[in-house]
Amino acid sequence: MKAVIFDLDNTLFDHTASVITALHGWVPSLGGTLSDELLAQWFEIEDRNFNQWLAGVLTHQGQRRGRLREFLPLIDHPVPSTDAELDTIFAGFLQHYEASWAAFPDARPALEVARSNGWRIGVLTNGSTTQQNAKLAAIGLADLVDVVCTSESLSVSKPDSAAYLMTCQALGVEPSYTVMIGDNLELDVLAARKAGLTAHHLDRAAGITLLELIS
Repeated sequence: MKAVIFDLDNTLFDHTASVITALHGWVPSLGGTLSDELLAQWFEIEDRNFNQWLAGVLTHQGQRRGRLREFLPLIDHPVPSTDAELDTIFAGFLQHYEASWAAFPDARPALEVARSNGWRIGVLTNGSTTQQNAKLAAIGLADLVDVVCTSESLSVSKPDSAAYLMTCQALGVEPSYTVMIGDNLELDVLAARKAGLTAHHLDRAAGITLLELIS
């Protein structure tokens, strides 16, 4: 192997924990009471609207507004009639979310092992370029990453084979000498293998760690 490509959200960056912490601070500020059911509904709404952005149906800001239009009624909060008002409310969530950004404890050690192996290090993520780079900087990993490719910068998203191939090209390494690691079996493993990469599934629920997969 000459390079490793990591997924970002829920692989290096603990997106789920950051969102949960953010919702615990944000929902009460809107007069709502957070429950396990509401948490689950938030993530369902997030996935549905985010995929609409990846498909080109919504803008990135549009999928944020779409999330609020679905979620606010669940906490008995009136849905604003204008985009500007929706954006103001979402900015409140973002403030809480960004304040809770954190890397998984094994993230930096895994990148350091990859670097000690002499490997090029890339990140391939379905997300906005500005926000995903900001996450890497905030959680202290940007200095160890050679290339960051996002669905926005590539104009194609996982699981399209072109996403993996263009990331390998940016790293200057052939797919056959590259390993992909991520938490999503379909997007980070099966599709990467189809594109000609080696790929490992980071199944944290089963106790798998990044260090196990990178060593």
